[in-house]
Amino acid sequence: MQTNITVESFIAKQTNWRVALTKFRAILQSTELEETIKWGSPVYALDGKNIIGMGAFKSYVGLWFFQGVFLKDPNALLINAQDGKTKAQRQMRFTSEDEIDYDVVKNYINEAVQNQKAGMEFKPDLKKPLIIPPQLQSALDGDADLKNSFEKFTPGKQREFAEYIVEAKQDTTKLKRLEKITPMVKKGVGLNDKFRK
Repeated sequence: MQTNITVESFIAKQTNWRVALTKFRAILQSTELEETIKWGSPVYALDGKNIIGMGAFKSYVGLWFFQGVFLKDPNALLINAQDGKTKAQRQMRFTSEDEIDYDVVKNYINEAVQNQKAGMEFKPDLKKPLIIPPQLQSALDGDADLKNSFEKFTPGKQREFAEYIVEAKQDTTKLKRLEKITPMVKKGVGLNDKFRK
């Protein structure tokens, strides 16, 4: 993992898009947004909240607006890169630096900043129903300690255990996974706790 990436080095290695990225950066630096690097690319934030990211690809260069769903888009410049998956983020793509209109782009950026200040934030609905697979339900019904321990977990952690079993294709694998998680549940250890900080 590279930790020495700077915005300057990011722009310098984008040979096809240096001019466009430099234009974007000039616009972004004229605002109150804080410049940083996240996920290997420049990101601009306000009070710790990511507002805009900048990226360069083979066929286009662009900005992405983390809460772009709230932008008015009078110039029809915003796209949803993954319809049906991406809910809030919108991208602004350009195939030539000549397409970049400083004032138009700055208006979008200013609107994104004002939206953030107004608290406009898309919150995904994470309330998927908890569906307990038959193997786990049978184990819970037959072991009161296991059931009590399982019910102490948050719905999200309960869902992780249930999905871990459901994702197995064969019944023997489902049972092996149930055997693996049973002591974890009884100890109050979540399936993915070791990955969380």
